[in-house]
Amino acid sequence: MGTKNEEMVSAEQNLNPLCFECGQQHWTRENHLYNYQNDVDDDLVCHICLQPLLQPLDTPCGHTFCYKCLRNFLQEKDFCPLDRKRLHFKLCKKSSILVHKLLDKLLVSCPFSSVCEEVMQRCDLEAHLKNRCPGASHRRAALERRKNSKLQADTESEGENSMIDRPGSQSPDAEHAGTGTAPAEQNFTSATVPVWTDESGLDNPAFEENTGADTTHQPPSLPEGEITTIEIHRSNPYIELGISIVGGNETPLINVVIQEVYRDGIIARDGRLLAGDQILQVNSFDISNVSHNHARAILSQPCTVLHLTVLRERRFGSRTHNHSDSPPQREESFHVTLHKRDSNEQLGIKLVRRTDEPGVFVLDLLEGGLAAQDGRLCSNDKVLAINGHDLKHGTPELAAQIIQASGERVSLTISRPAKSQIMSILRDGGTHPVSQHQSHQLYHSNRPSPHKDLSQCVTCQEKHITVKKEPHESLGMTVAGGRGSKSGELPIFVTSVQPHGCLARDGRIKRGDVLMNINGIDLTNLSHSEAVAMLKASTASSVVSLKALEVQIAEEQPQATDEQPSTISENEYDASWSPSWVMWLGLPSCLHSCHDVILRRSNLASWGFSIVGGYEENHTNQPFFIKTIVLGTPAYFDGRLKCGDMIVAVNGLSTVGMSHSALVPMLKEQRNKVTLTVICWPGSLI
Repeated sequence: MGTKNEEMVSAEQNLNPLCFECGQQHWTRENHLYNYQNDVDDDLVCHICLQPLLQPLDTPCGHTFCYKCLRNFLQEKDFCPLDRKRLHFKLCKKSSILVHKLLDKLLVSCPFSSVCEEVMQRCDLEAHLKNRCPGASHRRAALERRKNSKLQADTESEGENSMIDRPGSQSPDAEHAGTGTAPAEQNFTSATVPVWTDESGLDNPAFEENTGADTTHQPPSLPEGEITTIEIHRSNPYIELGISIVGGNETPLINVVIQEVYRDGIIARDGRLLAGDQILQVNSFDISNVSHNHARAILSQPCTVLHLTVLRERRFGSRTHNHSDSPPQREESFHVTLHKRDSNEQLGIKLVRRTDEPGVFVLDLLEGGLAAQDGRLCSNDKVLAINGHDLKHGTPELAAQIIQASGERVSLTISRPAKSQIMSILRDGGTHPVSQHQSHQLYHSNRPSPHKDLSQCVTCQEKHITVKKEPHESLGMTVAGGRGSKSGELPIFVTSVQPHGCLARDGRIKRGDVLMNINGIDLTNLSHSEAVAMLKASTASSVVSLKALEVQIAEEQPQATDEQPSTISENEYDASWSPSWVMWLGLPSCLHSCHDVILRRSNLASWGFSIVGGYEENHTNQPFFIKTIVLGTPAYFDGRLKCGDMIVAVNGLSTVGMSHSALVPMLKEQRNKVTLTVICWPGSLI
């Protein structure tokens, strides 16, 4: 059934490969996709992907699966997906010739349905696409033209012409819960591709080996500790950037932070952005204080040139001020009183926090602003207090609230290294890394910074549904997630509802719903394949009872100047849909999966991550989130912590109800080892 020339790949590096054996878009590691005309007998369906078998293999325990499905499953497990008996891939055998013939005779329609309406046996589709189909012939010619154009451009720029799979084709984790057909309405001229994947495909460019052979062509890395604007080019405006993001003003993170950079995406090939970078502005749109999904929609807008304003942490130098043999730094304190012409006038100060020292620090002064005109404040000053409110362990958010409520007089208590030390600080940039974890632009008059209550922004509603259907009729939905998934410890959730299935007719199960129970069987602790088997077993029933959770996200109404057409599709059967990071935050604690991360260090340098959240005055209690991970630190080299992870315990002590000013010193007091209990949710794919 397979051919050596299985894929013809578009020269546009970001498009999915188009397979000319089945005529649809998928990666080599995935099964072919077909538009089946009739329901298929259950004995000919793979119980992993729930589609008709491809290259079927029989197990010693009497079950049959697709070759690729079983191979991928047994790369992580050592048992049969159905009866959990111990199983080794080498012991499986090809199914009989009779089974192959039955599968080859299944009727499928041509995937180029807009120009070709032929229906044929599955075994004849490849020859039809190569020799007879006008749609396939036109597509091949278009790909060849693109390839030639790209090769010419690459030759002129002396760039390498490489094509490596990146996350984005149909999800290995998004299985059909029934014997429904694959979507027939594939638009092969569009670069809008499925993005939810159970293959990690993640890459931290900092870990890539640098041979030095091509360093002259490498783009310059971003300056650390500075706000920078970069320009990203993409020939196709609809191609994804290839990153995942966390943050948003409904969480303590406030800003949008890159959680992961995906190998061979637009951003990874550009090479300048890393996980942990904060995105403050996209083209002309300020996203430094907007909801997560609003920021996601703006980042997803199609454009060929993308201007991103970003902020990167400054990594630690070789010398730290924590060493016992280092002399203590002398600080001088003084008071600065600023008088505003009216209570709405802005001070023109950017305040940030650091990873190596608690408190609030001045990052920059707005040219022409009130503070700059006064002339006494400088970058790197530490704000000890504002109007008598102690900020030694405060946050930029709290400082912003105090200033906004202060009226026309703002009194600041400032700490600054003594003048004799300033030159040494300038010579050793690592001594005082300006690690901006929250850049509050206090001069931005149209962006107040209210700290929202996450529980009010993301809510979860339980629903019990009973669906009547024909016996052996599929439920008509696809699902993803499951315990042990490469994408994380996720519950089973609905990725699409097929338009003509029984669930679509009922109308109560929606994309994004989390499935808890089916016909009395708990799904919350099952792996993906186990849950799919349970859903598949329900097809024999005429009545199916489902317990599900619907996550609802209260979206802010954007201002008129910020309005953008949403790119998040409302089509319930859109294979390109992927869940929002904020969706996971609304799940009840019973669905949280915690794991321990043990960090070790050989000296008293920083652990290398910053936190936001916790109980603070004027706030409700918020979870602790990791906002940034600094290059060259224990947290960075360990590799398990991610931006957006929630810290729920430190050395077994729960952080619930703990203040930010209490947790920071507690982490600093740990000497050579600390155990963090964290919850990790995958960021939103862009």
